[in-house]
Amino acid sequence: MRRWRLGGNLGGRLSRPLLLSAALLGAGLAGAQIAFTRLNLAGQQVQSINLYGAEYASETVLGRVLDITREGPVVRVEGYGHTLLLPIDEDQERATTSFNTVQLGTERVKARAATLVNGNLYLPLDTLARGLGARYEAGNFRVVPATLQGVSSRAGQSSDRLVLDLTRDVAVSDELRGTTVTVTLKGVQGDARRYTTRGAFVPRAQVVRKGEDLQLSFTLPPGSGYRVYRVVRPGGARLVVDAGPGVPYASPALLERISRPLIVLDPARVTGPGVKDLGRDVTLDVARRAAELLSQAGWQVRVTRDEGTALGLNQKLTLARRSDVYLALDLGRFPGTERGGVTVYEPTGRSTAQIVNAVRGGATAPYLDLAVGGAGGTRRLSELLRGELRGGGVTAKADTVSRAYTLGEAAQAALLLELGWVGNAEDRAKLGVDDRLQAMAVAVARSVATYLTARATNAGRAAPASTPAPAGGRQ
Repeated sequence: MRRWRLGGNLGGRLSRPLLLSAALLGAGLAGAQIAFTRLNLAGQQVQSINLYGAEYASETVLGRVLDITREGPVVRVEGYGHTLLLPIDEDQERATTSFNTVQLGTERVKARAATLVNGNLYLPLDTLARGLGARYEAGNFRVVPATLQGVSSRAGQSSDRLVLDLTRDVAVSDELRGTTVTVTLKGVQGDARRYTTRGAFVPRAQVVRKGEDLQLSFTLPPGSGYRVYRVVRPGGARLVVDAGPGVPYASPALLERISRPLIVLDPARVTGPGVKDLGRDVTLDVARRAAELLSQAGWQVRVTRDEGTALGLNQKLTLARRSDVYLALDLGRFPGTERGGVTVYEPTGRSTAQIVNAVRGGATAPYLDLAVGGAGGTRRLSELLRGELRGGGVTAKADTVSRAYTLGEAAQAALLLELGWVGNAEDRAKLGVDDRLQAMAVAVARSVATYLTARATNAGRAAPASTPAPAGGRQ
């Protein structure tokens, strides 16, 4: 299978068609049936051929503005919201007749087919124009600008309908955030304005411009669903939006996950000099207390170990990838150091997951920010945690860490909370105080719950639980 993508410098690559011309002439194929011509292709001057009275262009030329795939004896052409299937007939004269069956979208019609010239694939411009909604005359192939011509509405008993009339089919995406439905029409021209309808479920809508796109938005009433579909017609297209209680609510699993986030607490098992002086497993103690507070408030929490057993690295990595909050708890330890105090570390550097890097690098698509959180979520959680610690009488510094494997695997918010230093006498004394450990556990629970509640609200889902406020308040 061979594919050609959109883009490229068309004018800089005209040497290939010229070489092809010479090859055809040298092979004696450029007789009375084939003549080389010039074509204005969407504003660019390229080479075409006149084959038995019909104008054709090569896949090399057309591949600059269309997505072309050869699949055995059929060529698939995709572009401007349309998909065309043309048979490849090696008999050039027969291919140029209008007796061939081609598929233009969902319609099968009689039209010219694709053919081979000196082993190279050529496609008929009039057939392409017919299927793509372009305007064509000999020597000129022009794509109709995608324009929103108007918005109309219809009120129903259980749902309302919005109809957007377009000059041609376009790429469309839709998204529900909170109670707002946003439908994005890619690369469409048109006026931004507000619309009032007679509908009971969608009484108003508005169209706004966002960059090169137009966006239609409206409020989805409680207990309602919506659906978006396109109707392609000769000479134009329609985008239909139905909304109301008569349309089933269909939420992506990703959105449903927002209402049941996963919190992973990963207490490190610390050994070595000074640890026995603490008299307890400090990281596990804080993790357990925080997990209990969060669980009582209705949150889903996993702790990666207990006194006798612990998850293996692969199991922890799996949890990290599924988590909405991943919080590692550790104690600082390094022989001879005088360091001390509590520190909240944010991970830096690239993730090992390509999709995580892609999204954090700017890739966009509906709901991606719910699947992969940016640095802003981690930073917000860090600020909340340090604020809650400060409210409990614990001062925490902020720092970054670049070599924390499990944190790097977390697609959402991830932090390392260093509870103190084993080699620091003052830290060891503080970590032996029960109220101090409780204050840190409360800070963890409150900050995580506050962060997830805000995220759920922004995503339009009901928060799964209230922020836990343990009896006695902050310590």
